This record gives sequence, structure tokens and C-alpha cells, in this order.
Amino acid sequence: MSDTQAGFDASATALNALTNAAGNHPEHPQFNLHRPADHESAHSWLAKVIPPKALNNLETRFHLGNYVIDRQTGEKSFEAMSIYVRFGMHLLYYGSEQEKALHWKETMNLLKNQSEKMGREYDTPESKAHIEPFITSFKLEDSLVEMVKPDPNDYATFNEFFGREIKESARPIVEPENDLASSSPADCRLTAFQTIDLATKYWIKGFGFSVARLLGDEELAQQFDGGSIVIARLAPQDYHRWHAPVSGTVENIKDIPGAYYTVNPQAINEPGTLDVFCENKRSVMTIKRSSTGSPIAVIAVGAMLVGSIKYVGGVDQPDTEIRRGQCLGAFYYGGSTVIVLYPRGEIVLDEDLVKNSMDQDCETLMKVGWHVGAKE
Repeated sequence: MSDTQAGFDASATALNALTNAAGNHPEHPQFNLHRPADHESAHSWLAKVIPPKALNNLETRFHLGNYVIDRQTGEKSFEAMSIYVRFGMHLLYYGSEQEKALHWKETMNLLKNQSEKMGREYDTPESKAHIEPFITSFKLEDSLVEMVKPDPNDYATFNEFFGREIKESARPIVEPENDLASSSPADCRLTAFQTIDLATKYWIKGFGFSVARLLGDEELAQQFDGGSIVIARLAPQDYHRWHAPVSGTVENIKDIPGAYYTVNPQAINEPGTLDVFCENKRSVMTIKRSSTGSPIAVIAVGAMLVGSIKYVGGVDQPDTEIRRGQCLGAFYYGGSTVIVLYPRGEIVLDEDLVKNSMDQDCETLMKVGWHVGAKE
């Protein structure tokens, strides 16, 4: 057996042990899935299950988290990566270039099985025991008042809590009277690029990315040639629903099967590997914008350990009228991403978001309804 296969097998066994531990509901999730990767105990645990050479490569090649900028304060802070994301990074990048190509399918199947396993686990009544520890782990106590159901005891399962609904009044849209304004689609870490070409230069560096592949539609992709892109990454601790960035009419929904790779920035930013946005499971909603008649694409992208992507309120029916800020759907367990595409000339993105994305190579902390840009 090759060193690479041995490393993969050890990682697969370790990831399975990690998700099994998460199913031990009385145990605090901070001690397994959400253990910060920069914690000493996380390193020692990895050392037990990953061969030394593979672990050294992992530690050398990748950082332990990402920097984000708070839009309200302008402060830059470090966000530690969780141990399960660290596994996703390892499984995506280990081995030589040739070995990676041979093992991507194996990795894809592993992550699919583990993601579906976590989805089933967190749909059980027993999973309710993880709600309070999750709240404590991510200091979500103060945010509960914003929810339609603020009492954690009112949720029957962990997944129901994870996809919890927020009060509309808690996320008012900026400039509600301005039909040419665009809003953040999620509580998220956001990057924004005036052209998709700039996004591939500064952010999306894996090979295989194209708008046609992302949308699964060559003809639709042509409408976004030279257009703009907004990438909203949701971390596990975020409110995990996404909202309409513009008002308009739903024209089409296309579900695209795929993998469950991590969407951590270090997976997106790394040259020489496959592009996870175009590989992962995703759902593409095309909206005809009411103010301009232009097409806007909203792509919900699943990620490692995401159980499902679900639309809410019947918005997945063609000809449904939606308004900016309206909730469109929910992710169930795990991190995930929402991508919004605009045709050329449809939006001028806010300067601070573009500067953070390009000059700082950094995501900006955002909330649903905050201003992203406007058509001039």
C-alpha cells in the first residue's frame, strides 16, 4: 500500500471517528467537530490518526484559520478553523498531483457518505441534546432573541435549530426604497469582485472554474459574461438561511448533484487543485430582476457535512414573486456558501467590500440586508 493510500485510509478512519463522536449527544461538540484546529489537543489528536509525514505536510502547507474584517468597526481578526474543516483540507490536497487525481473520487464518496450521515444523525430527536452545547460553543446566546423561536427547547432536533428562522424585523434591508440596490444574501463572510475575471485572479484559484460549469448551463452563463460576483460564505455558527439580494420573479431552479468538499477560503484560494464551487452539490436560482429585467443568479452551494439545501415558502416555483431581503432557503448542518452573479453593468459594488477582497485578500463580516452595491 502506498504512503498516500495509507494516509487517505487513516484520514477516512479518523473522520468517521470524529462524526461518530458527534453522534454521542451528551458530549459537548466543542470536544469533537468544533474543536479549534489551533488547539493543542486538536494537534495531538490528529497526530494519533494521520501518519507523521502526511501530518507534517498538512501543518506546513496550511494555516489554522482565516482573517476576516468586521465591516462595522474595520477591525481585522483571526477566525480559527475547526478540526473537521482541517480534515477537509487534508483530504482535498494530500499526495502528488497524479495521486490527487486518482483519489478525488474516493474523497468525494467519503465526504458524501459522512455528510449524509451527519444529516441523518442531526435529524433524530436525540440530537436535540447538542443544541445547548452548540449555543455555548459559539456564544450564540444574545442572538436567540432575533429568532422566530427564541427558546432552544422549542426545537425538536439539532437540524431544526441549525436551520432556524429569523424575525424579518431583525434583518431590515438597507435603502428599502431603492430598487437598484443589492443586499447581502446571508449573515456571512463575504468577498465581492466587480468582474468574475478578477475573482479568478484574486480569490477562486483552483482549476476548472467557469461560470458555465458553476451554473451547469452554457447559454445562461453567456448572460453573465463580464459580470460581477459576490461570494457569501456561511460558517457553522452563522444564521444558516439565505435571502434574496434583489426583488424579482423566479424564472428557474436547477439542482446540480456534486461533492461535499470544504468551502473554506484556503480551499478556494489554493492554486493547483480542483475548484470546489463547480464540484460541490448546488442549486441555481435564476431571478428576473423587477427594476431592470436583467437575470440574477443565486447559487446555493453545499459543503462538507452539509446535510441538505432546502427552499422555503414555495419560492422554488417558477413565476414566484420575491422581494429583496425575503428568505429563500436554509442549509442544514455545516458551513456553506451562496454565490450571486450579476450581468455586466448591473451593479457597482461597494468600495470597502472590493478593497477588502482584493487589497486585503480578506472576507468581510456581513449580515442579511446590508448594502452590497447598486446599479448606477
